[in-house]
Amino acid sequence: MSFDHREEHRDPAMLMVQANLDDMNPEWTSYVSDRLFEEGANDVYWIPILMKKGRPGIMLNVLVEETRLEAVETVIFRETTTLGIRYAPAVCHRLSREFHSVETSWGLLTVKAGYHRGKLVQYAPEFAECSEIARKHGIPLKSVYDEVRMQFSKLKSAPAPE
Repeated sequence: MSFDHREEHRDPAMLMVQANLDDMNPEWTSYVSDRLFEEGANDVYWIPILMKKGRPGIMLNVLVEETRLEAVETVIFRETTTLGIRYAPAVCHRLSREFHSVETSWGLLTVKAGYHRGKLVQYAPEFAECSEIARKHGIPLKSVYDEVRMQFSKLKSAPAPE
């Protein structure tokens, strides 16, 4: 992706692209999501909806830079059953982000931290690493998350080196 998250910023040239689908196999959603991310979507999510005449459906939502719109449209029209797409302009406020390594009983694991106006406001262990550790060691994923968060918390409360 073309954006840089080292600095907190706003991305003004974004679009929210939507399509309502009532005749598509829901099993296709993960495949379609993967294809959209491959074509530059920043975010993809699906919402279950109730359509006219009480038909169950799903709403596809894609956040994309205007410059990547054509590629995303192509995926939506080729890979879903929609006959039309809606567009809404969007501005995204993105926190600055840093990645930190923390020592755990399973080795170094990564934490993604988000900063608003220079202050730490969010942090989360990297899911893929934690999932791999949980499977490899036969332990609950939440146990891995708990330790990574605890180690990061200790790291961030320690005095900064001079």
